[in-house]
Amino acid sequence: MEKLKLGIQKSGRLFDDSMKLLKECGIDISNGINKLKADASNFPLEVYFLRDDDIPQYVEDAVADIGFVGENVVAEKNKKVTAVRGLGFGKCRLSVAVPKGVQYPNSSWLQGKKIATSYPVVVANFLQQQGIQAEIHEISGSVEIAPGIGLADAIVDLVSSGSTLFMNGLQEVETIFTSEAALIKNQQLTPEKEAILQKLLFRIQAVKSAKNNKYILLNAPNHSLDTIVSILPGLKSPTVVPLAQEGWSSVHSMLNENEFWDIIEQLKAAGAEGILVLPIEKLIL
Repeated sequence: MEKLKLGIQKSGRLFDDSMKLLKECGIDISNGINKLKADASNFPLEVYFLRDDDIPQYVEDAVADIGFVGENVVAEKNKKVTAVRGLGFGKCRLSVAVPKGVQYPNSSWLQGKKIATSYPVVVANFLQQQGIQAEIHEISGSVEIAPGIGLADAIVDLVSSGSTLFMNGLQEVETIFTSEAALIKNQQLTPEKEAILQKLLFRIQAVKSAKNNKYILLNAPNHSLDTIVSILPGLKSPTVVPLAQEGWSSVHSMLNENEFWDIIEQLKAAGAEGILVLPIEKLIL
């Protein structure tokens, strides 16, 4: 039986979340110490531990069939791969930063300036879209020091919290690209490998749907049931079960994380009591 070959970052900010996602999908990977390849014991999957910058090339060349890699890397490497879906972790942004105190009205400030970055392709595309001529200096690391040593007027780099910029006397002034980890695939997978990928995507979707929702149980007076049921979205409709105490029912439903608190407040106002909120481990839609 064929196995799907997955490339993930061997170390760094995406490694832990990539391994965690596989575990949540019920895929058992024993990677050991300093191993570059590991097999899943309960799923037709081989995992290769690679440099994140190399993953798009490996996927294009079919050394790996799929990869978990940052969208920023996919955009920068510009390889012939297909982005299948975002994975919901590794979120960051690629931003312009300039020395503190510099007045930056908009991207036109970059006209004629020197920009240091590890992402020359993304930055060149941004400048072209804005109609700006600027000099790009490609730096592989420690981009933040470039303005301080006179190498550049501004930088474009990945930003999470902004603390590194602050410590180097810089201020973030404009975001040009937002990124998260994504699943990419080779454009010519065999039908068998495509079938394995669909099974993996099914599991990933179940895990991600569960993370975005909460299961709730509450007690409601029967005279308020119509109002409470109308507030709760549920997958189809809430489950209503009579309680031993006459005139009361137990209501079971699911809430999306983004609307959770607003709806809870409405439920309380409608007479709901004893609201119990539980995490969902998997959600099959």
